[in-house]
Amino acid sequence: MAVGILINLLLLVVVAYLAGAASAAAEVSSWLDVVPSEIASKLDSGSNAAARFATDYGGVTRAAYPAAVFQPSTADDIAALLRFAYCAEPPFPVAARGNGHSVRGQALAPGGVALDMAALGGGRNRINVSSEGAYVDAGGEQLWIDVLEAALRHGLSPRSWTDYLYLTVGGTLSNAGISGQVFRHGPQISNVYELDMITCSSESNRDLFYGVLGGLGQLGVITRARISLRPAPARVRWLRLFYTDLGNLTRDQEFLISLPDPTGFDYVEGQVLLSHQRVDGSTFYSNQAVDSINRLKGESNTIYFLEGAVYYDSPSMADQKIEDLMKQLNFVPGLVFSNDVTYLEFLNRVHNEIEKLSSSTVLLHPWLNLFLPKSRIRDFQVGVFGGILQNVNHTTGPILLYPLNKHRWNDIMTATVPDEEVFYTVGFLWTAATVEDWGTFDALNNEILGFCDQNGIEVKQYLPHYTSKLDWARHFGLVKWEKFVQLKRRYDPKALLSPGQQIFTTQVNTQEGMHAKL
Repeated sequence: MAVGILINLLLLVVVAYLAGAASAAAEVSSWLDVVPSEIASKLDSGSNAAARFATDYGGVTRAAYPAAVFQPSTADDIAALLRFAYCAEPPFPVAARGNGHSVRGQALAPGGVALDMAALGGGRNRINVSSEGAYVDAGGEQLWIDVLEAALRHGLSPRSWTDYLYLTVGGTLSNAGISGQVFRHGPQISNVYELDMITCSSESNRDLFYGVLGGLGQLGVITRARISLRPAPARVRWLRLFYTDLGNLTRDQEFLISLPDPTGFDYVEGQVLLSHQRVDGSTFYSNQAVDSINRLKGESNTIYFLEGAVYYDSPSMADQKIEDLMKQLNFVPGLVFSNDVTYLEFLNRVHNEIEKLSSSTVLLHPWLNLFLPKSRIRDFQVGVFGGILQNVNHTTGPILLYPLNKHRWNDIMTATVPDEEVFYTVGFLWTAATVEDWGTFDALNNEILGFCDQNGIEVKQYLPHYTSKLDWARHFGLVKWEKFVQLKRRYDPKALLSPGQQIFTTQVNTQEGMHAKL
């Protein structure tokens, strides 16, 4: 799907940030004491509001409190805030926050202003579906579950998804937005026609449009996106096929993502089950299926499953497609399980599982998400799945593993992936019950990253977390890093936006990024 380049610029503003200055109480009060009335009415500097915006879904990263929380009703309110931020002495950082699902403090604004995107629109639904144009206009603060339900009322659906739908449009478009449909439709950022954003240029430059998509919130605040739609299917045949050999799994996954629409699956993912992990309590499997899977686990140590889905309106056509595909796959005979669900139930599957959990324990999420070149997956298997992770027996949370096609990504965008046509998403979605456990998982993540670095496996972090400029430059690569620096210099030259990413912590000068040593 071709991506449009229309940008509706809402604001002319130069933004600024003086690193660390806003954290000092005296400096904070210097601008809090002179807040214009139209901003002050929407600014909450109370400790209760600030505390909620001092942590995120990861549960451990705790920056200094924001000096205040801003609750805009309109995009013009955001524009007014940024104008004031520029004029303040000292200027202060601003971070847009949607549903708070970053895990390493990426959406925090210590000492500055947390921009509560949920308040945008005054609580009104800002989703408008065009059946004739096959698109939906959605506010940046809107949740994808609400976008889906609005589109379904017209028999339509966005093409690409995240696994979890209770994330905001602006949040996922600032990263990429990935799930098992990416091999066919590209990430969510590849399905956007238009953007409205709060930025700092008077020009309708296509570089800003592409820069903001996957731009980690560094170049502007997304307030509206126009997203491509397609006809929605009625139902989904949801399958899981089990393997004892990673080579068979990846060959089958790569075969499935090579098939043209509509001959193959409409969704392809996969998971790794380590030696100590058992299947239990899932609503997907029958008790007999659970016994069969765990018996295989006892015989084969680490096992894997391919997760696939076929969207359909005609049950007989779905049956025939699945029958034909099963003959070409190399799963363990007899170990294939399926459910038949509505399209909404399938896309909302992760939320439904979370809702069914009875535990009231607040879990922490020390996640690590990687993009892994296809050429190194065997090395990764030996060193990580068969090495590092075999030495621990307490990991909790799924390990995702599934392939993507590079040609579905637009390399003009800021989002960065490995330089191979096929690469894998590897997601370690650990859960921890205590801060001590979180530290253990964090050390495990660092060991995995260290193994990749020592063995020359050039992984890219998805939802990246780095603390040094050199690491960020390595992440993007020389060409894309230089371009990103140029965009930052043009649209946020003094690094006001999204300080929690720790990419640009001081003013971006004219030499920033030049001749980087990677």
